[in-house]
Amino acid sequence: MKKTDLSKFSNKEYKPGSFLKRLLWLITDYILMQNLLFFSSSLRLRVLTLFGAKLGKNINLKPGVQIKYPWFLEIGDNTWVGENVWIDNLEKIQIGSSVCISQGAYLLTGNHNYKKSCFDLILGAIIIEDGVWIGAKSTVCPNVTCKSHSILTVGSIATKTLEAYSIYQGNPAVFIRQRDLIG
Repeated sequence: MKKTDLSKFSNKEYKPGSFLKRLLWLITDYILMQNLLFFSSSLRLRVLTLFGAKLGKNINLKPGVQIKYPWFLEIGDNTWVGENVWIDNLEKIQIGSSVCISQGAYLLTGNHNYKKSCFDLILGAIIIEDGVWIGAKSTVCPNVTCKSHSILTVGSIATKTLEAYSIYQGNPAVFIRQRDLIG
């Protein structure tokens, strides 16, 4: 029976940006984004834009948000990103308008191929359409689309597409009911 051999792991073909760009972002992220003394969302948003993020208007980015690579991030208008959200975007993450990503949520675009002994890196983009609510401490996995106005409840894990105007819960998240908006 074969065994996993991490000494053979290599992701040389994965090139998320130049070494200098990644180093500069790492330092900036540590000083500005992870520092709870900087309360200004607008300053953090300007810095993200300088690093290549495509950002809409009226975004509320709370302190402690961790973003792997801003140049793989797109956020629409009127979107809220809560404290300690981790946007682990080794691949593109597209977040629509009027989206709420609650505190401690995790958006994960990378995984490993457990079938290969060398544990190859596998990447998959995430698309979060308009009006979606990602609950606190929940996880969205690679290659997942959260369709318009879907909800992923607190602590749930989305491993497959969430259908529009639907509420999902659990690990893995399953459909529990329709989302009916009033007012």
